[in-house]
Amino acid sequence: MLPSIILLPGWALGSAPLVPLAEALGGDFQVGIEALPAFDHADIEQWLDALDERLPRGIWLGGWSLGGMLATLLAARRGVDCPGLLTLASNARFTACEAWPTAMPTATFAVFREAYEPNPAATLKRFAMLCSQGAVDFRGLSRRLLEEADGAGSLAGLDLLAALDTRAALQHFAGPQLHLFAADDALVPVEAAAAIQALQPAAEVRCVEGASHAMLVEQVGAVATAIRHFLEVRA
Repeated sequence: MLPSIILLPGWALGSAPLVPLAEALGGDFQVGIEALPAFDHADIEQWLDALDERLPRGIWLGGWSLGGMLATLLAARRGVDCPGLLTLASNARFTACEAWPTAMPTATFAVFREAYEPNPAATLKRFAMLCSQGAVDFRGLSRRLLEEADGAGSLAGLDLLAALDTRAALQHFAGPQLHLFAADDALVPVEAAAAIQALQPAAEVRCVEGASHAMLVEQVGAVATAIRHFLEVRA
């Protein structure tokens, strides 16, 4: 039987960025995309409870950025009920701290959050450009992300990003783990790849060269190939 995978999206752009990857993997695996909860608060346990209720047991969990962080926490919560974990451009912490410096500076994040409330549209446009920074055609990719966006940003989602810490979950989850990072990511420093590897030596950690945070759209072939090779060995 083909492995089943559920992918969770990142903040604000909805499921559209995951569709090309789901289609690229669809011939070999059963791939679904699950929207994030639409909460107006950043209570981590309630977000996880909602996802845990929605998603069937016995499936691989994966996600992009925020979605990858939530998938990691849910995988650790489920333990043996989760066969494996896939994350894409997803850090253990989105904002830096003394013990995890390979992340976005807290001051930079605070400025972004402060700008979102009075002008969501302009801030979302900036976010799409940050997701695309490092791509060969970053302007075209940014426009595509905005035009195809089927989600909506929220302060709750931003607050969740600032609060999440998946370090313990990465260490405690005993199933196979694949973590893909983009070499030219403007939101998740590529140095996080080595930090994740040191945190969980049993995981497979790879970098996609010449790729932006939106590597799953920009370099879907390379991302799908890496995932396919990883899963085929474990199928």
